[in-house]
Amino acid sequence: MDRVYDHLVTLLGDKFEVPADRIAPDATLGDLELDSLAVVELYVTLQEQWKIPLDDSAATADLTVEDVARTVTELLGAQAPGRGTA
Repeated sequence: MDRVYDHLVTLLGDKFEVPADRIAPDATLGDLELDSLAVVELYVTLQEQWKIPLDDSAATADLTVEDVARTVTELLGAQAPGRGTA
């Protein structure tokens, strides 16, 4: 999850102008002052950058940074070659 988490921190800082010292794994997107539109924009950006099918209807300000990183990591793992072919 470290690679995804680090990418998410960079994205939150660069695109959403969240100061790095406010971003923590347990910080909610609401804590970071992302409104509902910004949260959906974050999900759409992550979908495009990682080429994963994130469900933006599940995007809420109550999600923590760690929740988002974990979801992206799980989706990336599900797309790995050989997964789901047992």
